[in-house]
Amino acid sequence: MKLRSLLALVGLLIAGVLLAGQVRQLLHDPTVWPPDDFVEYWAAGRLCLHGENPYSPELLLPLEQAAGRDTDEAVMMWNPPWTLPVVMPVGALPPRVAQLAWLFLGLAAFGASAALHGWAYVDRASLRWVPWAVTFSFLPTYLVLQAGQIGPLLVFGAALFAWAVRTDRPFLAGAATVLLAIKPHLVVLLWLAILADAVCNRRWRMLAGGLVAGLAVAALPLAFEPGVYSHYLAAMRDHPPAQWVSLTLGTLLRLAFGEGRFWLQFVPVLVGVGWLAARWRAHGRDWDWGEQLPWLLVVSFVTAPYGAWHFDLVLLLVPLVHRAVGLAAEGWTPTARLAATVYVVTNLAMLGLNVLGVYSYWFAWVAPLVLVLYAVTDRRPAPAPRLAVAAA
Repeated sequence: MKLRSLLALVGLLIAGVLLAGQVRQLLHDPTVWPPDDFVEYWAAGRLCLHGENPYSPELLLPLEQAAGRDTDEAVMMWNPPWTLPVVMPVGALPPRVAQLAWLFLGLAAFGASAALHGWAYVDRASLRWVPWAVTFSFLPTYLVLQAGQIGPLLVFGAALFAWAVRTDRPFLAGAATVLLAIKPHLVVLLWLAILADAVCNRRWRMLAGGLVAGLAVAALPLAFEPGVYSHYLAAMRDHPPAQWVSLTLGTLLRLAFGEGRFWLQFVPVLVGVGWLAARWRAHGRDWDWGEQLPWLLVVSFVTAPYGAWHFDLVLLLVPLVHRAVGLAAEGWTPTARLAATVYVVTNLAMLGLNVLGVYSYWFAWVAPLVLVLYAVTDRRPAPAPRLAVAAA
């Protein structure tokens, strides 16, 4: 065995021993890294497994308190019922074990996303490190893991979509959108583009993949709790999105012109739909999903009507990785240096806001800045080839 390989093996063994010690400490000491938003998924999954209402605050609260969450009010899982098949396996575990499993699932999702982005967007082996570097240097990656939120699965769904269209697997690409449907309001323009592509270009396989996978995961919770959809609708009726103050531009419009005017939150959505209509007119006949997906995700996020939080910014990893690969392929140009500087400063600013503990809407500038950065650095074709999804 070469000395380098031997040293690597020894290093892995030492890291494994240290990690095992840390995991054992975490399992036995709930005061170390107490659970945050993770408990909403664990408790909801556990209730559904036992045939109970996963959207009942009265049932959620005692479970969340027993899991170690210091709260007098239930932390609700506002994701739709088709999210439950993802969280029910976690709900079957003891809370502390489930919390660690959830953390490792998030890390694995980010790692798999970086690998998929490499296969989707990188044509040179020497640049395969770029998706990994961007994924694990973006501050929201750690914010979402710290909070125990579900964002890593959205990123994985987007990366799987990108890889599927790169390799001409439209049905799989459609199925991957099931993970993005965990927070469907964040990707409104993606749904409209898939529908437009099916209707206008007669490419139905992507839409079919989404419908088949979507119906499957939507039906699964009904086997455990037949009334789960009525419970969800009742919970949304009692706690509508109008009560949320997230980082969307629509929220800022409400704060400026009257919090009671909930319709203002949909004004940016109309702007986004107008942008999509113009883009479809220009590119619809030769619509290339590999090129259009990053645009759709960043514009959808910027124009989302509600429910976008600082940890949801991880969805911007797709356009960030896509552009970083393209700039890295050109070399250390002035444009690349500018983009890198803005990226570093943005991360530092977000870190400062996180340390200050400000409310989520103080991060509202991040997504528009990423959109501007993505647009102004779009000087050359992206490295992914223009592959059309095969017709059904």
